[in-house]
Amino acid sequence: MSTESSSSPSGGEPASEGKPERLYKVAFDLPEETAQWARASAERLWTGKTSVKMEVKVRNTPFYVKGVAFGDIVRVRADHERREFVFEEFVSESGHSTVRVIIKGDGAEGEVGATLRAFDCPWEIDATGSLWAIDVPPHVDYASMRAALLRIASEKKIGIEESALARAHRAGLGLPESDH
Repeated sequence: MSTESSSSPSGGEPASEGKPERLYKVAFDLPEETAQWARASAERLWTGKTSVKMEVKVRNTPFYVKGVAFGDIVRVRADHERREFVFEEFVSESGHSTVRVIIKGDGAEGEVGATLRAFDCPWEIDATGSLWAIDVPPHVDYASMRAALLRIASEKKIGIEESALARAHRAGLGLPESDH
């Protein structure tokens, strides 16, 4: 997985007292149809501790997990058999949204990259180079960004999936609130 723009697992936010934030991987089990496509039974996301035990803040943008975005708070449980922390339930949203793009046409990478830079959205690209996980921060005018991506999609150059839309981004589109 490569990282584009200024995306990093910690989002560049400093931890308290100038120390780097300690990050932990959490397994998010994938539904069967997603697991087949992803060729993995779980996606492991970076998370950081919160003040509440067994609640963590997601610190990167998921490629396959639906309904979760950068900065969201989720509850985890220790799975001793698997020797890892596993997602248990969604707690609260951060205001960020997750959008995924699948590159279908030649030259689409440059066009999508330029669009994301114009809207100040960090993104990550999977190892194949065709799946992009995009973090849409709260300050972004998502309706305008979406229109730009839909224009590229109308030319059959990309596919788009809105995996997790924050309340404010949904409201900007006139959509009802999500039920997570």
